Amino acid sequence: MPLTRTQPASGMEDMETVAPAVDLVLGASACCLACVFTNPLEVVKTRLQLQGELRAPGTYPRPYRGLVASVAAVARADGLCGLQKGLAAGLLYQGLMNGVRFYCYSLACQAGLTQQPGGTVVAGAVAGALGAFIGSPAYLVKTQLQAQTVAAMAVGHQHHHQSILGAMETIWRQQGLAGLWRGVGGAVPRVMVGSAAQLATFASAKAWVQEQQWLPEDSWLVALAAGMISSVAVVAVMTPFDVVSTRLYNQPVDGAGKGQLYGGLADCLVKIWQQEGPLALYKGLGPAYLRLGPHTILSMLFWDELRKLAMRGQHQDT
Repeated sequence: MPLTRTQPASGMEDMETVAPAVDLVLGASACCLACVFTNPLEVVKTRLQLQGELRAPGTYPRPYRGLVASVAAVARADGLCGLQKGLAAGLLYQGLMNGVRFYCYSLACQAGLTQQPGGTVVAGAVAGALGAFIGSPAYLVKTQLQAQTVAAMAVGHQHHHQSILGAMETIWRQQGLAGLWRGVGGAVPRVMVGSAAQLATFASAKAWVQEQQWLPEDSWLVALAAGMISSVAVVAVMTPFDVVSTRLYNQPVDGAGKGQLYGGLADCLVKIWQQEGPLALYKGLGPAYLRLGPHTILSMLFWDELRKLAMRGQHQDT
């Protein structure tokens, strides 16, 4: 995800940038816009990742089977609006997490850190970690809201929240401030690896597509192609952490606010591997790609086009 746009090689002009605050707004806006389109897949992915929790394959009912059947199952159980469960919390998460992530990455670019060997990966990971920490309460509520459904179709623990504000109030009252960050230990690694893969591969893929000269340099198709390449890497490295993160966020807690199923990231990984098998770490892979893939593609495309508009506006002002 380059935060600079190179000029034609013959001119050897310096790379243009926009202010970090502008990247904050543009990045958050682009990802929120993408979230509206991909949230139904997030609902399906969450249900699939919770299905058969800590049970051996073949020993539990499977109300959700594959992408199309799962979409139909959610619609039957919760109505068409059920496919947008947790949307408000998802938008809040995308705005907070990606706003911080884009802002911090833009600061790293301004400071020249991304020009150092491995700088793009490190900057992407650090920016992702900060964004994940700040957005964690919203992701917690989003996961719990998306898991909620009628008893016959329920998978995972059911929290019975009525709204995003009601969920936060309940968690705050029962578990204290720290309860809003329960599960953050799984969220930070999840976003770190995803952010590092996304930022690094999008930057490299965009440069490679431009070098091939298949498309006009300023065409939106360049960002689209780069986003498609980046999405494969993001989903491959992120899905196991995504499964763990979903489990940690949705698990029931005791009176002290301690998780009743998992003690943390490592404990969750080991239990899933031992009790469900290693392939369980890729539960919901199809919906995960169809959600994260388009989300990555749309986010990068919207962000890239918005940045072009912002830079044109800067040129007109000068």
